[in-house]
Amino acid sequence: MSDLKIIVCAKQIPDPEAPFSSVTVDTEKKKVEVDAPDVINPFDENALEAALRIKETMGCHITVVSLGASLSDTVLRKAIAAGANELVLIEDPVFEELDSNSTAYALSKAIEQLGDFDLILTGRQAGDWDAGQVGSVLAEILNIPCITMACGIKVEDGHVIVDKTIPGAIEVVKARMPALVTVSNEVGELRYVSRSKLLAMLRKRIPMKKWKADQLNLAPDLLSQVGLLELLTPPDMRRDCVLIEGSSPEEKAAELAKIIKSLI
Repeated sequence: MSDLKIIVCAKQIPDPEAPFSSVTVDTEKKKVEVDAPDVINPFDENALEAALRIKETMGCHITVVSLGASLSDTVLRKAIAAGANELVLIEDPVFEELDSNSTAYALSKAIEQLGDFDLILTGRQAGDWDAGQVGSVLAEILNIPCITMACGIKVEDGHVIVDKTIPGAIEVVKARMPALVTVSNEVGELRYVSRSKLLAMLRKRIPMKKWKADQLNLAPDLLSQVGLLELLTPPDMRRDCVLIEGSSPEEKAAELAKIIKSLI
């Protein structure tokens, strides 16, 4: 099955390892802003690693698809450097802060435009919002089987066989392709890509498509954004502390009694 077609969905996010001080909340714009360099979502890198392992065993074509309002092909070229065959960037201001349903809908339109596929791999969740919804919703829209939380994947005779993590055990699930699998970090980190290889990739012409929203036959009324409704902060739990002084328990008790009386 050398013509296996795998699509890996990869989200570009601010580096989740950035210090908390880089995160601010703009109450006027009602959005969270992060002053940190962009990276490929680590869970999506796990998905890409799973695809590359399949490619090593049977050969396939791996297309990496990324959707967002402001994408950097410099960041996403890492996927090609690691071993993916093609990069598809779907970039448009209308994709700013899409909610999970809208993201899945837009991705489904892009995947329909790409044509036939056998397997879609996504990370189990994104490292910015941690919702973990896009993969399942995407599978529902495309009307294909969905297996979540994969820690191991193999393909045999038109089926995908997944080792799925569940509390205290590993469950083996088999589904006929085309199918979608969300990949957990237990699969392992994306293989190392040297800095020299990444720099060389920046100068190299790579297989890459760039699409705008109007090229995907989208219904604009089906796109909605995540918004900040209200900023809630934890109550101030600080309390004044008074140390009771005295040379004996009796003196301390008398001093405590004075303090209590003054508060009544």
